[in-house]
Amino acid sequence: MGPMSSADFTYDHVGATREPGFCPPGFHPMRVRTRLGEGEAVFRQAAEALLGWELHRELGVGVETAADRAAPDVDVTITLAGVVRAPCRVVWTVEEHRRAGWAYGTLAGHPESGEESFVVDRTGDGTVWLTVEAFSRPARWYSRAGGPATRGLQQAYARRCGKVLRRLATRGLDEY
Repeated sequence: MGPMSSADFTYDHVGATREPGFCPPGFHPMRVRTRLGEGEAVFRQAAEALLGWELHRELGVGVETAADRAAPDVDVTITLAGVVRAPCRVVWTVEEHRRAGWAYGTLAGHPESGEESFVVDRTGDGTVWLTVEAFSRPARWYSRAGGPATRGLQQAYARRCGKVLRRLATRGLDEY
């Protein structure tokens, strides 16, 4: 597959979730931050669960991808309730000493149009956080019809990501 073409995506501003708080005109912003725990071991386990798709598989959604890990240009289709298919492509990843994560953008057929990022970071005091940030707008009749309820579901999904990742990040550690 050649270089990423923004023509494949259902929105402009591809990669814009790298800029925290950015939301293009006409899109709805979302930001949900969840405390996962403390320390290097929690950070490492959270980063690995996030980058290796384990978080999304543990959420109970279908994850179809040929890649073992999130990487730029990797296509992934999330399936909700076995019915709604949401094709996406990873637009950026980050793997640093105190920060790890990725974002994907929507492709044709996704019920929404936009981008969503999942980033784990370890602050100066050692606290580990997951931040799920997105900008989106409805792309299908049923997501438009859902209106504010659709955004409520996105918020609930982001909060659930935090709860599930907290469990995965602290598995086998005695800090709790």
